[in-house]
Amino acid sequence: MQSLSRPASTSTRPASSPNPRPQYQVNTQTKVFDTAQGRLLCIADIRGRLSALNDLAREANASAIIHTGDFGFFEASSLDRINDRTLRHLTMYSPLIPTAQRNHLLSPENPPSAIRSTVTISLLSEFPLLLSGQVKLQVPVYTVWGACEDVIVLEKFRTGQYDIENLHIIDEATTRCLDIGGVKLRLLGLGGALVPHKMFDNGDGNATIAGGQGTMWTTALQIGELVDTAQRVFDPTETRLLVTHASPGREGIINQLGLVLKADLSVSAGLHFRYASSYNEFSVQADFEGLRHKLVVGKDSFDKMWESVKTQVDAVIDEHQRVLLDKALSVVQRIPTPPNQPNPTGQPFAEEPAWKNCWNWNLCDAAYGSLVLDIKDGRVSAELKSQGFNYAYRRTVTPSTVAATPNSATSTLPPQGSAAGTGGAATPKNVSATPTAPEKPLPPHLTGSKSLSKPATPPPVTSAGSGRETPKLNGAQDPQAAAEKAERERAKKERKKEKKREAAAAAREGREGGTASGAASPSTGRADGDLSSPPPQAPKSGKATPEVLMTGPAVADGDEGLMSPATESTGARTPTSRRPTRNPWTIFMRMPNSANETEVRDFFGEASQGIIRVTYPQNFPGRHQKMCYVEFGDEDAMKAGLAKQGETLNDAIPELKQATDKESRSGDAGRGGPFLGRGRGGRGGFAARGLAFAGLTRGGAPGRVNGDAPSSEAPKPSEGS
Repeated sequence: MQSLSRPASTSTRPASSPNPRPQYQVNTQTKVFDTAQGRLLCIADIRGRLSALNDLAREANASAIIHTGDFGFFEASSLDRINDRTLRHLTMYSPLIPTAQRNHLLSPENPPSAIRSTVTISLLSEFPLLLSGQVKLQVPVYTVWGACEDVIVLEKFRTGQYDIENLHIIDEATTRCLDIGGVKLRLLGLGGALVPHKMFDNGDGNATIAGGQGTMWTTALQIGELVDTAQRVFDPTETRLLVTHASPGREGIINQLGLVLKADLSVSAGLHFRYASSYNEFSVQADFEGLRHKLVVGKDSFDKMWESVKTQVDAVIDEHQRVLLDKALSVVQRIPTPPNQPNPTGQPFAEEPAWKNCWNWNLCDAAYGSLVLDIKDGRVSAELKSQGFNYAYRRTVTPSTVAATPNSATSTLPPQGSAAGTGGAATPKNVSATPTAPEKPLPPHLTGSKSLSKPATPPPVTSAGSGRETPKLNGAQDPQAAAEKAERERAKKERKKEKKREAAAAAREGREGGTASGAASPSTGRADGDLSSPPPQAPKSGKATPEVLMTGPAVADGDEGLMSPATESTGARTPTSRRPTRNPWTIFMRMPNSANETEVRDFFGEASQGIIRVTYPQNFPGRHQKMCYVEFGDEDAMKAGLAKQGETLNDAIPELKQATDKESRSGDAGRGGPFLGRGRGGRGGFAARGLAFAGLTRGGAPGRVNGDAPSSEAPKPSEGS
């Protein structure tokens, strides 16, 4: 064991120093693990769930834990010091708050006062349990503080007021050396978030650490004292592990600090990532200049801030703080020499050792993964585990849930064969070589096929110039049935048009003297006055394709008067509704008497704890707050809410049932309610309009052909949606 005595140092501050704190010695304790092998569990952001530390250590068979910040240093009195923004952030990420309750607290309609009145210390951190001894740490835990901690609690540890068995806080003046598995591992720690414009602001902290309102940040003097401590205990036989909350991969100043401390390894916290990362600078930078660029950017950021506060700082610091400040400035000035240039001392260029030899781990939150350093016979092995992303949802994706490509008018169904625009009709072998107008597939009635009633695929959507738009689906009909119905209607209309053309041709033949050649001239191929009818088929000579397909200009000339076959729906178009998926655990509540949200929540009693949102539909004039949807966080909470059926609310018994889609269709139909028609010029009741939107009625809205989609009206909110 090394001596705990601390030699005289310039980092010892006299009592006359600004923001004084009780003096204490640098702790250079060496902890010896009496094993030839040891495993160190490295985690980040335990966020107050301290009872899980023992479980994590047991699962990893770890001898000790290294933690990189956001430990959960909060006590009951901390809540009064946390500002609203930080409290909301802590609520969002606390693993101690049930999901349903978190969603309710973070809903936009909840003011900050609602969060403050609900959240207690037991929902933010188990630190009070650790302090009282109700929770005990089974293995040593070495931690720095993070960005969201109470600086007052940390100051109590630094003054000796708080002391917890197996909990060791690594800071700028406290270091540990772990002799384990043949390696003397020196732990050097830097806590807090790196915020350049706050590096000379102590907030509510004393001396070198800083924080306030539930947050903590790194200071320049804190960096300077860490350098002083590392230089004091330097031993070339040790392996140096830098533990920081900020990542050296993102922050150039932290990377520079690693160079000055001669760190061999570094462990840092991530930004709530689902994967941890392992890298050295050589593996992520294109060249050595890339590393220099990152360091220069960090230096420039600090220099701009330093120039603005230099005069004020020089006026208030004492000679001992000046020493620490100079060491901090030396960190910022630590920029490696460019390749092929001599260093400032005139020595030839030498590659920075950390460029390839310093290894870094950036960790995800403790709930999502960890790093285990397995040390044996002098070798430090790494086991990195991350929960990662769940991609199973892609196996259940259906065409109706895939957003259509912007500005695209093509079907979402894959084409069958190379001639996707023929609708499945027979095509001669030489059609593929026939030039056609780009991005304008031919309608089915120009292919010359006689089997018009049974094409292989639904007709494709034509270009915008055809004057029609494919109907938009409302998601309520079977695509296959709709496609079959559409084909029958299309074939029926084609037969009618064919009969009209034959009758017109027969009348012309009669007027011309009974000519029976069976061939029609291209110039007279259309019925008189029928501009929307297609050109006549070629003479019945056994050819499958009319001559018009053999030349590009003919197609272009005739395209102007063509119309797409009238269909109700192909079932192939992605629904365009932007309504979000409804919470499956939703209760529809119909009340004889109006009730506001507070009264509704009170009605559910204990079950109200599972409520995450209460909404009122806005499309029922005159009956505001007599219907509402109550969304719950899970099925059990919803069942508890349904158990309130039969109880009284505002002197009446409301109707409770699980919300379904059909409430919006039945609702008050037949009662003279808002589902009825709108008088002259109206477009029928709500249910009728819903069916018309789906293309399921024989008569559409005025001004639209049956099956055409509305041009401008957006779907309106309704029950069950």
